[in-house]
Amino acid sequence: MDLADDSLTQLSREAAGGRIFVNRSLNLHRIKFFGFDMDYTLAEYKSPTYEELATRPIVDHLVSIGYPQELKKAVYDSTFPTRGMFFDKIYGNLLKVDQFGNILACYHGFALYPSSKVREFYPNKVVQASDVRFYILNTLFHLPETFLLAWLVNYFDDHPDYRELPNKKGVESNNVIISYSSMHQDLRGAIDWVHIKGTMKQVTLDNLDEYVVRDGRLALLLERLRENNKKVFLLTNSDFDYTNKLMGHLLDEAGGDGGWKSFFDYIVVDAKKPLFFGEGTVLRQIDEATGTPKIGTFKGQIEKGCVYTGGNSELFCDMIDAAGEDVLYVGDHIFGDILKSKKQHGWR
Repeated sequence: MDLADDSLTQLSREAAGGRIFVNRSLNLHRIKFFGFDMDYTLAEYKSPTYEELATRPIVDHLVSIGYPQELKKAVYDSTFPTRGMFFDKIYGNLLKVDQFGNILACYHGFALYPSSKVREFYPNKVVQASDVRFYILNTLFHLPETFLLAWLVNYFDDHPDYRELPNKKGVESNNVIISYSSMHQDLRGAIDWVHIKGTMKQVTLDNLDEYVVRDGRLALLLERLRENNKKVFLLTNSDFDYTNKLMGHLLDEAGGDGGWKSFFDYIVVDAKKPLFFGEGTVLRQIDEATGTPKIGTFKGQIEKGCVYTGGNSELFCDMIDAAGEDVLYVGDHIFGDILKSKKQHGWR
């Protein structure tokens, strides 16, 4: 390769950040409805600041249910976790695999196993995503969880009071056995508790400028879609109060008298995806004066400027008169947002 080719290659790499890469073609002129998730889609959280915020209360909750105080020394390391890793609940390994299930890398705690060691656990170096022993950490929300799984495995494996079980499925000390499966279960429980009962959402709302990226191009994107006679909807699992304040922070100023809701034709909160793409839940309208759902099942026509909660994708499509192929939905969760919506109803 000559110098001219080298220069072009370098220029190509530098310009990559402003490009759009696709793995299939799609004629956007045929799309009539553009739907968006909120968290990590329209609302971009600042990394690694937000992951650091998420890590602290999770660790605190683990300590509150009996885990050692030393866990509070954990400091989130943004260079370690990456999306798409598989956690082996039996052997405590974190796996990076390709689309065919071939193992590309295997970590136990923060230690990278050599190929010979990997084959002790996975002789063919191939795993199946459908195997229930694996938990897939495939969203940006999973980054703190990925780090903490490695940290927990590392802590107990290296602790002088614990020794590895003969079957390599955990550690033991005196009469106590801690399996990697139970570590994962406890961590999942702590994460659920933080998101449901903890203060993380309120801390986020109290410090929006610190944790959320405010991008003026968001309003421009939504405006251009509407100008081209496209219908735009918001479909999020977040509750109304959180959605209202977060979207208000991002779009109220650009939305004029109509506020952030003026950018959307339809709004559904607390959708409970991926359940939304199956049987779903009861569809209700939000009473914006109280921020709570109105009693009874909503049976009317979905209206612009109103907010709804629950429902399912089949009912939603019927109400907005949309065929599956008319809808393009953008989300951060490959399984919960993308695969489910496509398989169940043909959304793009």
